[in-house]
Order: sequence, then structure tokens, then C-alpha cells
Amino acid sequence: MEFVVVTGMSGAGKSCVVNALEDAGFFCVDNLPAQLIPLFAQLIKGSEHRRVAVVTDVRAGQSFSELFEQFDSLRELQIPYKLMFLDADDAVLMKRYKETRRRHPLQNTFDSIQAALNEERRLLAEARAKADYFLDTSNLSATQCRVRVLSMFSGATDRQLHVHFMSFGFKHGLPNDADFVFDARSLPNPFYVPELKHKTGQDSEVRDFVMQSEDSAAFYGSVRTLVELSLELANKEGRSQLIFAVGCTGGHHRSVTIAELLFHDLREKYSASVSHRDILK
Repeated sequence: MEFVVVTGMSGAGKSCVVNALEDAGFFCVDNLPAQLIPLFAQLIKGSEHRRVAVVTDVRAGQSFSELFEQFDSLRELQIPYKLMFLDADDAVLMKRYKETRRRHPLQNTFDSIQAALNEERRLLAEARAKADYFLDTSNLSATQCRVRVLSMFSGATDRQLHVHFMSFGFKHGLPNDADFVFDARSLPNPFYVPELKHKTGQDSEVRDFVMQSEDSAAFYGSVRTLVELSLELANKEGRSQLIFAVGCTGGHHRSVTIAELLFHDLREKYSASVSHRDILK
């Protein structure tokens, strides 16, 4: 049985993630108190459900502090599990709460949303540090969030390590969930070529323009070598996920080119996915 525990910051998109997990074939239970997780896992272990996900967070109240004690119980019961953590920048979370006019679960205790977020981060610090899967939704639309989750869990289950390649634009901010960030801003820029300006790195003309330079070939070769070495080491360590982000100025041309090449060159060896955060901006 594949058993995933989902937690994270309130407002970071757990509902979207649950919907995506259900699309990936998971039986999902939301807002389960931490102390009930081992009992639930035992009850469902012999059922027809082979993929199960439960959501637990600070809405459960004081019981959430027992989360890692319950993980000890899961290990004693020989039920393997993975922990998924969802996060977003405080400014994004505050905006989402204001837009939806919902109250933060801890706001009855604190005077402001910011104070509630600060306390929630303190309570979740250990879970964030020990998560097997980490997803920052600050710059993701609901559709992009769904695609990322499906890419994590829709691959072949016999390949444990999932690798995600992401392109982005530095002018839109760094991706907080990346394990490695590569800077492609020194490569030839198609933005200044009129017939390529409005195309992207997904177009062959743009890829050819970027990669015709010897510097681009050397850059890509070095990046691929480091990526492959990092994946080999992560596999030995038993990591579940590794995220490589490639940035250029706007996130349309050079970064997309490199991310696409990495994905196409490594997707046969690893469970891989690719996304382009800023390609539509």
C-alpha cells in the first residue's frame, strides 16, 4: 500500500492537492486527527485501496503535535509512508485569506493573520524539514498545482525517485521549492531576434538558436553531468523527489530550452516531469 500523509500551511492548496491525488487513484481522507492515522492505516491496509492519502494539519488542534509519535506507530506496524508538505509565501497566504474571506484556523488565538501564520510555521517546522515531498504553491495556478501533483504520483511506482525540471524567470522571483537552481542568463537570448521574440523554448527554432553556441553546449553538458550525479546520490540516499530549476530573465526562451532538454534526455531513466512556471507571463 502506498500511504501518503499530506500537511502544510493553511491556505497553501491542500484541497487542490487532494483533488489531484484522487485523480491519480488515491483514496483520500481530509482533516484526520494525527492520533487516528495509525488506526486508519491499519483498518484500510487489508482493503482494496492500494493508494491512500490523509490530510492532517493545525485544524486538528492539539493532537497535531503528536504527528511524529504517530509516525513511530506506523513504523511499528510496518506501514511505509511518505510525508508531503505544502507551503507558500506569507504574502500569498494572506492574500488568499483576504480574497476568500476565510479565517485562519489559529486566528481565534492571535490578533492578526500574520501572527497566526508565524505560530503555524513554528508548529510545522519539523514536518517541513522532514518532508519527502515538498511543493511551494506561491506562483502556481490551480491547474499548475494539479499538474505538479500528478507528475509526482502518476509515474511508475517501481521507480522511487521522481525528478522535476522547472523553468522560471528571475524577474518573477526564485522558486522556493527547488533543490538546485541553474542560471541560463548568459546564453544567447532569442528575445532580441524579432522572429523568435514571441516564441518559446518549446519551439524548435528557439532551441536551435540557443544551442548553436559552443558556450550553450558546454553549459548544458556541465548541468546534465551535475544533474545525473545528484540523482545517483539521491537514489542511494532514498530520496523521493528532486527539483531542478533553470532560470533566465523572463522564463520564456533559454530556461525553457534547457529544462526541456534535461527532461527529454533523462525521462527514460527516471520518473521525470517538466513545467514552465512563467512561460505565460
